[in-house]
Amino acid sequence: MNALYSEPEHRGYYIEELKVGMTAFFSRAITDADVISFSELSGDTNPVHLDEAYAATTPFNGRIVHGFLSASLISAAIALQLPGPGSIYLSQNLSFKAPVRIGDMVEARVTVQEVLPERSRVVLTTVCSVGDLVVIEGEALVKAPSRAV
Repeated sequence: MNALYSEPEHRGYYIEELKVGMTAFFSRAITDADVISFSELSGDTNPVHLDEAYAATTPFNGRIVHGFLSASLISAAIALQLPGPGSIYLSQNLSFKAPVRIGDMVEARVTVQEVLPERSRVVLTTVCSVGDLVVIEGEALVKAPSRAV
């Protein structure tokens, strides 16, 4: 077993249990170390994320977090809670609404929009927020585990 994996606190939901309106959350404060690690892992070394002097000359007036780092919290909400362990991401669309700053607490929220039981699929509305400010909106298609398998 991978040292990074631990048993989830919540087993998640089977497709047969999912209902429109069900919601789950995952939140995390994004640190400078997170931004540097993401930059190293992804290869995205855009100075707007890494160089304060450069970023100060941009419309953002300072460093911002990679959009996909913030969006990755959606994956955690899906994988850990809704539908949960055993779910498989099939697609995701995203609209980036506002920048995230280092130190911001980002909350990812996923909400069941539609259940497609014949193929064990679920459509989720996905939103990331910093406080009351929506920073990312989108929609995901996920394959949920089934009791029938």
